[in-house]
Amino acid sequence: MPQRTSLADADCAIAQALDVVGDWWTLLIVRDTARGVHRFDALQQELGVSRKVLTERLRLLTEAGVLARHPYQDRPVRHEYRLTPRGRALLPVLIALQDWGDAWVLGEGETMATTAEDSREAARVHALVGTRLPELELPDHEGRLRDPVAGTPYTVLYCFPGAYARQDAYPPGWAGIPGARGCTLESCTYRDQLTEFTEAGATVHGVSTQRPDEQKAFADKERLRFPLLSDAGLALTAALRLPTFRAAGVSRLKRLTLVVDRDRTVVEALYPVTDIEASVQAALTAVRRNTI
Repeated sequence: MPQRTSLADADCAIAQALDVVGDWWTLLIVRDTARGVHRFDALQQELGVSRKVLTERLRLLTEAGVLARHPYQDRPVRHEYRLTPRGRALLPVLIALQDWGDAWVLGEGETMATTAEDSREAARVHALVGTRLPELELPDHEGRLRDPVAGTPYTVLYCFPGAYARQDAYPPGWAGIPGARGCTLESCTYRDQLTEFTEAGATVHGVSTQRPDEQKAFADKERLRFPLLSDAGLALTAALRLPTFRAAGVSRLKRLTLVVDRDRTVVEALYPVTDIEASVQAALTAVRRNTI
């Protein structure tokens, strides 16, 4: 392997960061550990990388404090690799790269909260069907940590760009971003049909990257009867590679809906959402169909 040129002594923080994560395999390892892939053999299978290269990159990331090794077997001793707080701080970097790729490599560079039906971004979301959500917790709008997957037979996770209690709280130009408008309508439609979801065996969770206090003000104003979960740290977004866009300097989830069963498996993925009220009905239909 060619010798790496260390940039650790450079005064530039960008150069120092690239000394840790400048190799493309390292960021892909961070991506996959965020998705719940923690063991060496699973990482090798997922990435298609040689054992030698993977061993070296895992050593580098562990020494840099991005990953920590946790034993899961005694004889012989085997370890899992999990993100540390320093590693989780890289998640916004991954999401920014994904957003740039969706907009400028796969798309036309337009800021939007939706996509075309036949886009590769939509295909990526639809491919989530059959995958499992890794175990994680997000704060709800009351500040309590919650598993996004409830203990009921199904959980409906509707992801939305942002909803605010006051109109003047929306980012500048919000109404001009395709797909951004309609978050209040979506939440209120779920609120009004919550009894039907409950009777069908489903819990409803709204998810955005807003702060919990912003979500609480909105939930109180609209008298929502289900939790809004804050993915401000982008843990769920990175775990599922959910599509995002940037507005007012914040990564925001594009509007999509996932139906997840009790075993954490995605059974339905609705994206893009072009008709909000129809998407709520589609989520209810999916719950009922899978309950039969």
